[in-house]
Amino acid sequence: MRAISPTRVPSPKPSDMPRFALETLIGAPPAEVFAASLDPTLHVKSMARYGETMVEAPVGGFFTEGSTVTWRARHFGIPFRLRSVVFDIDPPRGFSDRQISGPFASFLHEHRFEEHPAGTLMRDTVTFRSPLGPIGRLVDTMFLGEYMRRLILERNQILTAEFGGPGRSVSE
Repeated sequence: MRAISPTRVPSPKPSDMPRFALETLIGAPPAEVFAASLDPTLHVKSMARYGETMVEAPVGGFFTEGSTVTWRARHFGIPFRLRSVVFDIDPPRGFSDRQISGPFASFLHEHRFEEHPAGTLMRDTVTFRSPLGPIGRLVDTMFLGEYMRRLILERNQILTAEFGGPGRSVSE
């Protein structure tokens, strides 16, 4: 039997799942913002208030094509463990990461970086779905979508601060 790559596992149709996109202006060139976004220690720094740690770090210390990482964090007072894979790395334009095991029925985060007169326009698109069918869809709609959006906003503020700026969300 042939193994299936975790980056190619079929996902539910995005139209069936909650999705949001955020755009942030960062005062640095796309190549620098792209490289910083592939630094897992910066991710840990951005999620420090949730006690997020790396249980399994990517080989070499930075994300590369096919890198996996296992995160541990506490959200809503509940400990979670999530393992993800990084794929479709296209320097300096973007990359994606997808949960391969963890609390979500499905989770995909697309990171895109475009040149902008102010530096870089960073676009995060997150598509996710909670488990438990109708109950999970209710949770997604009632509060998880907004909670996830705030997490990404916080992460983007920390990333922007790394480049000496306050960061500016251009889509809310």
